[in-house]
Amino acid sequence: MGFRKRVRLETEFSEDTVDRDPVRQLQQWMEEANDTPLREPSAATLATAGTDSQPTARIVLVKKVDASGLMFFTNYGSRKAKELDANPKASLLFFWDPLARQVRIEGVVQRVNAKESVQYFKTRPRMSQLSAWVSPQSRVISSRRELEEAVRRLELQYAGQEVPLPPFWGGYRLVPSVFEFWQGRENRLHDRLRFVRTGGGWIIERLAP
Repeated sequence: MGFRKRVRLETEFSEDTVDRDPVRQLQQWMEEANDTPLREPSAATLATAGTDSQPTARIVLVKKVDASGLMFFTNYGSRKAKELDANPKASLLFFWDPLARQVRIEGVVQRVNAKESVQYFKTRPRMSQLSAWVSPQSRVISSRRELEEAVRRLELQYAGQEVPLPPFWGGYRLVPSVFEFWQGRENRLHDRLRFVRTGGGWIIERLAP
């Protein structure tokens, strides 16, 4: 089966065109990804490793990007949460195939405060709120029916009420120390620009593709 080319690799990405602030550059690329057919432009691969040094990776939705870092949410009893508690170093990777772009971010991850978790939780669809309560994320369960029955019980329990934030669920913020922006180009001569935090600023380096 031949490779079907889906994008035109003509976008120039250079030291002259990149925003000197990697957060603003990431926000710009995310906005442009929102204009593509991608179902979840905010989806990123989160890579972690616990005390056994075994890397694991999964997709998370990055809900906020600002000068303080990149925020995502999960169950604090999940495997990724336990690994982050043991080893707070992690990496996020965005890949936007229609734009032939990817961004890799390395840094230290910390829990966000309860206020930020509550604010985001209130924006979730009600059924997603209930699902957060009933799912013992990453643990073995007997069947899907176990989850569905637990959701029905909670629907009755919170009928006519606001669903509160579970005490075991909330946000994390990755505080970046490295950004790497990758723009696909023709003939595999891709553009790779890396931002490395130094004191109060960033240095920009070009990497070979």
